[in-house]
Amino acid sequence: MTGAAITFEGLGKSFPKAGGQVMALADITLSVPQGSITGIIGRSGAGKSTLLRMVNGLERPTTGKVSVAGRDVGTATGSGLRAIRRDVGMIFQHFNLLASRSVRGNIALPLEVAGTPRGQIRARVDQLIDQVGLGALADRYPAELSGGQKQRVGIARALATGPKVLLSDEATSALDPETTQTVLDLLAQINRDLGLTVLLITHEMAVLRDIASHMAVIEAGRIVEAGPTYDVFARPAHATTRSFLSGVTGATLPAFVAARLQADPPGDQVIRVTFAGTHATDPMLARLATDLGISANILGGTIEEIGTRPFGNLLISVPHDRGDQARAS
Repeated sequence: MTGAAITFEGLGKSFPKAGGQVMALADITLSVPQGSITGIIGRSGAGKSTLLRMVNGLERPTTGKVSVAGRDVGTATGSGLRAIRRDVGMIFQHFNLLASRSVRGNIALPLEVAGTPRGQIRARVDQLIDQVGLGALADRYPAELSGGQKQRVGIARALATGPKVLLSDEATSALDPETTQTVLDLLAQINRDLGLTVLLITHEMAVLRDIASHMAVIEAGRIVEAGPTYDVFARPAHATTRSFLSGVTGATLPAFVAARLQADPPGDQVIRVTFAGTHATDPMLARLATDLGISANILGGTIEEIGTRPFGNLLISVPHDRGDQARAS
């Protein structure tokens, strides 16, 4: 990955309200590496959808600048804006398919709008249908498709004009977990095969864990943390990030254990151990026992992969007078 596919520079966005303005975004500065899958996570109302809409010019900045491949989206008009939008595909949360058109017809729509010759449209649509695995469903209508199949149509339609950037607006939030995983796998494959930059927004940390190379956390219209996904997972600096991570990395005590500790405080210390990279499979507990004579009790935790790199958290309790020694080791 070289350079930035998308840059936000001091970006701000306000909307009118009774008696003044409300700030939806403030001082957003972020670079999306070319060829990356970058995720933006935030709670409802944090501003992530507004930020995404800036990239294809559906919203214009109040202050600052957003650029796609070096082109200023906020000041682009007419043919310049249309050229930027051809380079930016969009996948929607609720599919936005036309009920009166078949799979083939929905995928063909942006090519028809762009004035592509009919013969070229047919060849391109056939290629996309095969790419997203819908060959047997080309003549079906949206009402005959499952949610995952509809989203595959949406992905194919977003790819129709050969964009350089693919935007995903909560594309998996309306899907069940198994279907979500197949759609994420498809996005990852498209990223690998086509070298597309993917910018996605989500409220699910597991989505970023599974496919994002880079991530940013947005809270109340501001980016509070950003970086490579593995680094953010391993060393979260902001409370909002830690809150999102608690459900996917084993970083919190199981409820029954926390309740027991509060009801009857023991004479032990609770320590969180983070395993990263090649150390994720080290026999740490065995070393505490054999090398230091410290008995550790496992309270909870998990070890998994972020991308292709192992990562985990383990919550243990050790005798109170040995806690500092355990941490130092």
